Amino acid sequence: MEYTSTRDDTLRVSASEAIVKGLAPDGGLFVPAEFPRVSPEAFYGLTYPQTAEKILRLFLTDYDPAFLKTAVEQAYGADRFSGKAGFLAHVEERLWSLELWHGPTCAFKDYALQLMPKLFVEAKKNLGDTGTTKILVATSGDTGKAALAGYAGLPGIRIAVFYPDAGTSEVQRLQMATQEGENVAVYAVRGNFDDTQTGVKRVFADLALAERLAQKNERLSSANSINWGRLVPQIIYYFYSYAQLVAQNGVAAGDAVDYCIPTGNFGDILAGYYAKRMGLPVGRLICASNRNNVLTEFLATGRYDVRRPFYKTESPSMDILVSSNLERLLYHTTQDAAAVAAWMAQLTQDGFYTLPEDVLSQIREIFLGACADDAQGREEIRARFAQNSYLCDTHTAVAFCAARTAMPTTASPCVVFSTASPYKFPCAVLGALGEEGAVDEFDAMQRLMKKTNVPVPESLASLREKDVRFTDVIGKNEIPQIAFSL
Repeated sequence: MEYTSTRDDTLRVSASEAIVKGLAPDGGLFVPAEFPRVSPEAFYGLTYPQTAEKILRLFLTDYDPAFLKTAVEQAYGADRFSGKAGFLAHVEERLWSLELWHGPTCAFKDYALQLMPKLFVEAKKNLGDTGTTKILVATSGDTGKAALAGYAGLPGIRIAVFYPDAGTSEVQRLQMATQEGENVAVYAVRGNFDDTQTGVKRVFADLALAERLAQKNERLSSANSINWGRLVPQIIYYFYSYAQLVAQNGVAAGDAVDYCIPTGNFGDILAGYYAKRMGLPVGRLICASNRNNVLTEFLATGRYDVRRPFYKTESPSMDILVSSNLERLLYHTTQDAAAVAAWMAQLTQDGFYTLPEDVLSQIREIFLGACADDAQGREEIRARFAQNSYLCDTHTAVAFCAARTAMPTTASPCVVFSTASPYKFPCAVLGALGEEGAVDEFDAMQRLMKKTNVPVPESLASLREKDVRFTDVIGKNEIPQIAFSL
């Protein structure tokens, strides 16, 4: 399997090269040059690691199959996901929740970031790369901790995570700030996530910095979903969840299933597009946004416009205006790298671009956008607990709202992605259930557990006892120097 760039499809690299480099030299994202076709029936009855192995062998063809088998067993074993990898909960008629938060950091990012570091280190071996790789991560909350947990202590790796100051929940901040390991660093960045992400992207585009690092036998890479090694593991849970639906008689084999995904950087939902292109009976992919509804507007009008207010919401991992992985969808839809490069340049220069109607029509055949604000999310948390005894976090609540908007337009059952434990945002969830005035997020955890009888994950409850190691607050223009000296 070869990979090309969204902005220059004459480029061809291996999977190992795509994962080690992270970004293409032209600033584009690496994408597979073709889509392998598979039969969904081939995944029925498989465990989660077995499903993962089959998917990865299709895309990572320059990896040793024996390595892939061992890697997925280590990443998705019961000790990492409490025996609940790919757990599918039936909420009500025609509606399921795919709980993706039973991993070590209680967010869906664990699925990629328990595996990606193993893929990354092996890719370096495949390429004979003996230098130091510096991983730079811009996070809106969950990616940071998952990446730190995955890369901590790995040989030949140093990792720095950057998050928007006051732009995460306190639990998310503490998860990052208390991370152990000699090869890790964490920085709060003044501004919002887009400021943070832009600062990191500029470092990757800095050729002079790359040359200075090369003189030290160092190079930069990313653990964000702009890296193919982050995206490919997310394809797995579409195939696994579909097989579970068939096994539970929730859907007849071959029937379409809609998926509703709370969306920030467009990676999780794009993985569903890959699954569909591979032959999985995916119906509509419902893109759920919060008040920062740039994607909802884009799917309705074809105009991507970031010249708009930025809102801090109760679903902070979705507080994003520039959804990087959308670029991959544009390339796959048009097969026109020059057009994609022009749109991305216009977005950088002017803050917007507009798709031709024929391109938008193709995208809208698969994707549907819907949004919900904080008040609607709180009402959804209340309703799901009162009506279904189902407790969800703020991001999942946005997705439930979006699913209800979309479901009357389709006869297909719907799987909502539950992307984080409700205890990562305990004050907001407790408030939605009618209780205010928690002293802090740990007090809110205890009160939420008492009210719902849903246990607090130990990895979150124990945060209060850990030492805070990282407290630096920087400007985005300081990121290049940190990258050099890391």
